[in-house]
Amino acid sequence: MRSGRKPRRASRGRAFRFRACHQRPALRMPDSADNTTPQAGPSSDDQSTFEQWRLTFGVITGMGVTAEERTAELERHQWRTCERWKRYLMNYSPAVVFMLKHLRLSGAAVSEKDVLCVPCDYTRAGGFHPDAGAVIMCQGRFFNKKHMEDTLVHELVHMYDHAKFNVDWRNLRHHACSEIRASSLGGDCRFSRELRRGFVAFSKQHQACVRRRAILSVRANPACPDEATAERAVNEVWESCFADTRPFDEIY
Repeated sequence: MRSGRKPRRASRGRAFRFRACHQRPALRMPDSADNTTPQAGPSSDDQSTFEQWRLTFGVITGMGVTAEERTAELERHQWRTCERWKRYLMNYSPAVVFMLKHLRLSGAAVSEKDVLCVPCDYTRAGGFHPDAGAVIMCQGRFFNKKHMEDTLVHELVHMYDHAKFNVDWRNLRHHACSEIRASSLGGDCRFSRELRRGFVAFSKQHQACVRRRAILSVRANPACPDEATAERAVNEVWESCFADTRPFDEIY
């Protein structure tokens, strides 16, 4: 018996979709070479860091570096330390900032470029060069930042005198007066500094230190023939120059 209904034909769309879901493209498995990531060598920053550590270790121990490398790296380290302390003191030390202010008011403005960190011999920690108008800081000669602060104030007092009073540095009396003031106001003669030098006194220790150090400095002046002349120049100006604490109100 034949049914009156016609047999249903498969839908083209469904067949297409059926075939599409079964005919997926073959997946390609990556080769082992594709998974291999080329490893980069050490960067230039890593190499420079390693080299810096190598030099630092060599400076400390003397191993793995030549004598020339060790000396050069030590000088670079001393210069960097000196420059870092200099910038700090010129911005944050009350005594140094005070001196810079009064130098500026006297028409002798001082910038970081006027304070130079350089190698010196072992007999000095700083100096003032009147012709260049520059202060010298002897890198590697400071026990600590406080020592450098005292030295910088000492030299800035010389610079102040040069700008304010038109000092003739070949005149021993002029030189003696500035040395008395700088030694007294710059902190050179604090009890702790004298104790380190082996000088201990409980009566007029400050005055004795200032006088002694002023005589030593004047004696080093090329215009001074002998120690007796230096001592005489210091004695002649002692009373007035020791009492002169400008630009400070008193010995700080």
